Amino acid sequence: MAEPEFTATGVRIAKWLRSLTRAGQVRISDGRLQLLTSYGSEIDSAPVRSVRASRPWFAPEDRALARLDGKRYLLTLGASGSPPGETGGAAARRFVEAVRRAAGRSG
Repeated sequence: MAEPEFTATGVRIAKWLRSLTRAGQVRISDGRLQLLTSYGSEIDSAPVRSVRASRPWFAPEDRALARLDGKRYLLTLGASGSPPGETGGAAARRFVEAVRRAAGRSG
């Protein structure tokens, strides 16, 4: 298996107000985006070309929105699973850029 293009641990994954996990994992690898629980069970996954990711204007900077096959997830990317010195806001921006890059979209 190839090296993941993006990975973050310690991610809070919610379907709007309902929290699915507080210490999940987000991974982009082999053309797929996976949302995993802290135990490694898959919450959802989709081909990265069908995923839409953005930063919400109404939420703190450490949040990102991901839409997988029409299902919307709110991701809180904290600094715990990020490279040393990276803030949650930087992790959220890195996630959105990684989705766009993996899908072949720019901007």
